[in-house]
Amino acid sequence: MFWKKNKSTGAWGEDQAAEYLQKQGYAVLCRNYHSRYGEIDLIAQKDSIIAFVEVKTRSKDALYSAAEAVTPAKQRKIILTALNYLEEYNADFQPRFDVCEVYLTQNRRRRSAEINYLEDAFQVVAPEI
Repeated sequence: MFWKKNKSTGAWGEDQAAEYLQKQGYAVLCRNYHSRYGEIDLIAQKDSIIAFVEVKTRSKDALYSAAEAVTPAKQRKIILTALNYLEEYNADFQPRFDVCEVYLTQNRRRRSAEINYLEDAFQVVAPEI
């Protein structure tokens, strides 16, 4: 895939993540799903699992891992948005929250991606009673 200057790095990373998921046998149901709580980059389904995927794209030489950018506050927004999706589409699948780290390297004409896919990267924690 040749780099297009008008395409953001984040969108490029999401393309790479979607392609990776499809190669792993997932059906990508939705991209950039929005609710009043936030956005989920990719929603994908395989067998009885529905994966809500946060995609983080970083350069190969970044100081911190891409997954570290998925803070507890971001996780909460993703969870609330996922609940909204499940309600809206009456989806009867087992939800899972994944993070797809896309690390890019580039030379003068081409970008390439290294994917690190983290299944079950975080979970819904029930409040204590």
